[in-house]
Formats: sequence, C-alpha cells, structure tokens
Amino acid sequence: MIIKLKASASKEAIQQVIDFVRAHGLDVDASLGKEVTLVGVIGDTRQLPKQALEFLPAVEKLIPILKDYKLASREFHPENTVVKVNGLKIGGEQLVIMAGPCAIEGEEQLLEAAHAVKEAGAHVLRASAFKPRTSPYDFQGMGEEGLKLLRKAKQATGLVTETEVLDVRDVELVAKYVDILRVGARNMQNFDLLREVGKIDKPVILKNGISSTLKEFLLAAEYIMAEGNRNVILCSRGIRTFETLTRFTLDVNTIPLLHKESHLPVIVDPSHAAGIRELVQPMSRAAVAAGADGLLVEVHSHPEKALCDGKQALLPSDFRQLMSDLRKIAPIVGRTM
Repeated sequence: MIIKLKASASKEAIQQVIDFVRAHGLDVDASLGKEVTLVGVIGDTRQLPKQALEFLPAVEKLIPILKDYKLASREFHPENTVVKVNGLKIGGEQLVIMAGPCAIEGEEQLLEAAHAVKEAGAHVLRASAFKPRTSPYDFQGMGEEGLKLLRKAKQATGLVTETEVLDVRDVELVAKYVDILRVGARNMQNFDLLREVGKIDKPVILKNGISSTLKEFLLAAEYIMAEGNRNVILCSRGIRTFETLTRFTLDVNTIPLLHKESHLPVIVDPSHAAGIRELVQPMSRAAVAAGADGLLVEVHSHPEKALCDGKQALLPSDFRQLMSDLRKIAPIVGRTM
C-alpha cells in the first residue's frame, strides 16, 4: 500500500502517519518528491485499520499496490533513482560506462586494461576477483589477491571499481576493497546472498538470471531493497533462447520495460549477451538507443591469452571506437558522456 499525503501536510503530521503504521507492526519507506509525498507501507497491510488511517489529517488517499515488488516499483517511487558513488551518478543524465577484463589475472594485465579504459573515457573499472565457472576445472579467479590488485588499479587511475561477489561469507571482504558489488546471473535468486548485500552501504549491480522473467528479476531486487539497501542497479545481460550462434540473446525489450516498471537504473552487459566480440559494439549502440543508463563491457589488451571469456572481450582499440560512437549517439537520446 502507498499512502499519498496532502501537499500541505506538516512534518509533524507526516510523522504521525509513520508512527501510526509502525504502531501496527509494519514498516514504512517515505518518498519525498518535489510535488507529492508518498509513504510506502511494507508488510501485511491486512492488520492495518485503513479507515482510521484515512482520517489522519495528513492523508489524502490510500493507493493499493498490485505489484509484488513494492520497493522496486515505479508506483511507489515515481521519480528515477540515481545511484551516487564517489561523485558518479548512475541513472541520471550521464551515460555511465563500466569496462575492463572479465577476470583479474595479474597486476600487469589489470593495470594495462585499467589505463586503457580510463584513457578512452570509461567511468568504472569492472573486473572479477572471484569467477563462477561452469566447469570446476576452469580458472576461478584470484580471490582476495585480485581484490588488492583492483584497489591498486583504483589508486592508479581514480576509476570507481566494481566486482562480483559469489558467497555470503565474502560480502564484507569484497565491500572492503571495491565501490560497487555485483551479483551475477547465476546468483540472481540466491536469496541469502541478496539479503546480505542488502545490508551493506554500497551500490549493488544485480544481473538477471539467464531464464528469469522480469517479475522474478524485480523481486530479486526487492530482496536487496527490503534489507535497507536502495542503491540497486539492474543489469540486463541477455537470456537463454533456442539460438545457438550467440552465447545468449540480448533482449532489448527489457530496457524500456524495466524503466516502465521500476525506478531503478538499468544498465546492459552486451559482452555476456553476445559472447562474440564483433557483436558487442552494435549491441552496445542498440542498448543506449533503447534507453540504457550505462554499459558493462569487457575489455582485454590480449584477449587471445585471457583466462576467461577472451572471445567476447574488446581490444582497447575497439573500445575507443565504441566510445567514439557512443559520444555521437548519447546526445540524440538526451544523454551526456
């Protein structure tokens, strides 16, 4: 349920509404807009005496929420959420580009890629210290040593950093080293992990599962937000279809649909969606044209030697060309770079 308050309501009257709801064992989340104030009621509203609530002087009307994902819903939060991290705004006017190698393989490899994407204009360095792999015999990442290298790359370039977290036991460790945590597709419905990252005070990138519906995706975001962390960034990374020529299929429909359903920022990972280097640039351009707030792109200086996903990683020269293309597209869709 959403409680719409009168524009003339005083702070004391608004607090009376909040206290009333909490007195009945429910929680609230207030959205203070420029023209309207909404109070979202979190919990089973059947125990709330709605008639008595409507008589409170600050209340204009009660609005039932039909969506299961209340906190992530645009019904509750009509204005776009802008996630702020180290001066960077994700979900605003600026198109935010996150780029770097799939996995951290060593200091030289990471620093070379970090400097390359920085010089090309990227805002965030993406690189994974922990790697979930289909085969247990494949490279699994460098763990904490990789996190230390990621922090060193941040110090060398000034880039905001992000990396994937796989296990509830590693959330605190990863949060100590990076600015943004990422929950990958395989863990989209790892509810214990979602709850754990919901308790930290750092932004979280949440990727859709390879066969998930948009409702399931937004409910996964709800798990994070219900724990108190509202800085969630949705990442569309493609879905599994009958097509075998590509790794996955980038469903461009999801970009405007997610913006319609939710107030959260939406970024796109064209690298994992395509799985083919030559497709990453056109898919990136399509994503931006469709309204993506940013991109998550893999870049590797020597993809032929990469220990993970070399076939989909752009060369630094390819990435520079992509950034040049995006600078032309961004103004057309009302974005800055």
